[in-house]
Amino acid sequence: MKIEYNNLYTHFVFVTFMRSKLISAKHRERIEKYITGIVNNNQCKLYAVYANPEHIHFLISRSPALSEEYIATIVANSSARFINENNLCEGLFKWQQSASAFSVSKNDVDRVCHYILNQKEHHKTKTFEDEYNEFLHEYQRTLKPKSKNE
Repeated sequence: MKIEYNNLYTHFVFVTFMRSKLISAKHRERIEKYITGIVNNNQCKLYAVYANPEHIHFLISRSPALSEEYIATIVANSSARFINENNLCEGLFKWQQSASAFSVSKNDVDRVCHYILNQKEHHKTKTFEDEYNEFLHEYQRTLKPKSKNE
């Protein structure tokens, strides 16, 4: 069956290998632009991206023909190759072998974009580990059915 309209928004989080702070402020925008190109060249639209020293967030809408795993693999492999070929970090750049992908409702796209684009300010007061644990907790909370008392 042909799908004429889709509304598939995904918030990805990639972490550098061993959470090493490999992405410098000097090369952040260049890496973000490259990731934007990868996303756009794969039947997707990028809404927001921000590369922190040890992790990256990006929000896309995607074709239903492409799985989150496919997009994550393409972005991870291509961006790591780009970073290494252009010597954008000291030593060998690698992402961890797993990433996170969170579905986002159309109503939450603006809120998630704001969250992603304000990473620099956000991380002045919160570590990545604290952020990620809170993020997982919040997402899991929203998936649980509400009890009759709520």
